[in-house]
Amino acid sequence: MTSTDERTESSNSGLPGPGDMRLEVAILPVSDVDRAKAFYQNLGWRLDADFPISDDLRVLQLTPPGSPASIIFGKGVKDAAPGSAARLVLVVQNVDAARADLVARGVDISGVFHGTGFRGPMAGRVPGPDPERRPYSSFVSFSDPDGNEWVLQEITQRLPGR
Repeated sequence: MTSTDERTESSNSGLPGPGDMRLEVAILPVSDVDRAKAFYQNLGWRLDADFPISDDLRVLQLTPPGSPASIIFGKGVKDAAPGSAARLVLVVQNVDAARADLVARGVDISGVFHGTGFRGPMAGRVPGPDPERRPYSSFVSFSDPDGNEWVLQEITQRLPGR
């Protein structure tokens, strides 16, 4: 069995293969746990867990639709300042449709933009989608109620090996 075969076999079990590493969770700093919970549930994210462990510790986990990775936030979970998570990237197949869905859910979201240079969406925002609609090149952004910033990146075709 090759290492690729091992990865495929392990991936089918839901567990990483030998030597694989998968991003499982990003931890967000929030100031109001219930407000953050309502915001992310309004986005259509699945509530995986809400554990009130003690008066000082409550852990919530939510997962975006179709994502293998989740977010965690809560009371006593992270010492970082609320809103300090920047440029968390979600991949979408159609940035216009994703933007329309979020607008319909009441999210204050940017217009579609594309970046200049290799440094991506924050290197210089140019209004409108990438003129050639190249994968990895069109974006929208929004923030949660605390100011944690999310960027949606349109990928219509993966780079080789991805």
